[in-house]
Order: sequence, then C-alpha cells, then structure tokens
Amino acid sequence: MVARRRAEMVEETRAKLIQAARKAFAAKGYAASSMDDLTAEAGLTRGALYHNFGDKKGLLQAVIDQIDAEMLVRMRVAQERAETRWLGFLAESIAYVEMALEPEIQRIMLRDGPAVLGDPSQWANQNACLRTTTQTIQALIHEGTVRPVDAEAAARLLNGAALNASLWIAAADDPHAVFARAVEAFRHLAAGLLRAEG
Repeated sequence: MVARRRAEMVEETRAKLIQAARKAFAAKGYAASSMDDLTAEAGLTRGALYHNFGDKKGLLQAVIDQIDAEMLVRMRVAQERAETRWLGFLAESIAYVEMALEPEIQRIMLRDGPAVLGDPSQWANQNACLRTTTQTIQALIHEGTVRPVDAEAAARLLNGAALNASLWIAAADDPHAVFARAVEAFRHLAAGLLRAEG
C-alpha cells in the first residue's frame, strides 16, 4: 500500500513537471524557460526536477516523448480511417507532416528538440516509427500493392522525407504554403513504389 502510494506520488510529480515544462517550452521556447520558473509553476523544487529527469534536457526529452505518443495516436486514427492499407499509409504519413503546422509541435519537437537533443532521425521514437513503416511496406509488397523493393530502405527514405518536410514547414515563413508543396511532392515520391498496373 505504501509502495503504491509512493509510486503514485512520483508519477504525479513527474506529470506536474512535464505539464509545466510543456506549457513553458511552447510559450517561450526551451532556452528562455528557466528551471526555477518551471518548478515554481509546478509547485515543486529544483530537487524534484533533478531527481525525476536529471536536468532540463531530460525534462525536454520527457515532454517530447509525451507529445510523440499523442502524435502516434493521431497518426493511427488517420491510418485506420482509410479504405486500404496503401491509403492508410499515405494518410498516416501526411498526418505526421500536417502536425508540423501546429505551433507547439513546431517549437518543441521540430525546432528546440533537434537543437538540444540532436538529429531527430536518431531519436528512439524515430526508430520505433521506422520499424512500423518497414512492416507496413513489407505487407504492401506481400499483398502486391508495392513493387518488390527493400522494405527497410524504402521506409528509411519515406520516413526521412516526412521528417524533413516537417522540419522545412516548422522553419518556413509561410508554413501552410510549404505544407501544400511538401504533401504534393511526398505523394509523388511514395507513388513511385506502387506496382505498375497490368
């Protein structure tokens, strides 16, 4: 009973810090968000931040993990609504790129994240996404929709295209115009994998 309550308190502390950090990082950016402000907003001490996340960078990683989990749910919904596996794959990829239009995702995931945590293609969540895309492409090859290609190579190229499109949108002066261009080009790139009819 005591151990369970302690675990609940730890989880509650983590959740408060993540919520305060997410709000601050979205509003002011990572660099302008002070640890003292974050802990005060959460009603906690700096010690709680260090104990739970190691440092501010660890807290940013936890915020990114939370946002990423939410993005995956939204992508899955887009994929499940589609009529075929191929259309689902496209819908999922385009949903990912479209989220780059959202200010919170732009600032935290696509600008501050890479600046602080390094190349997003090396993040653990990208590796999980790559495995899923590889499996989807393999299934599309197996059902005859996609021509026989190296599924991992195709997945890496398409995931890289979606990630770079998102980074381009986040950095653009007119994100909506860039989004339209990026999606059109992405559709053409992806269509190159389709097995030729007849």
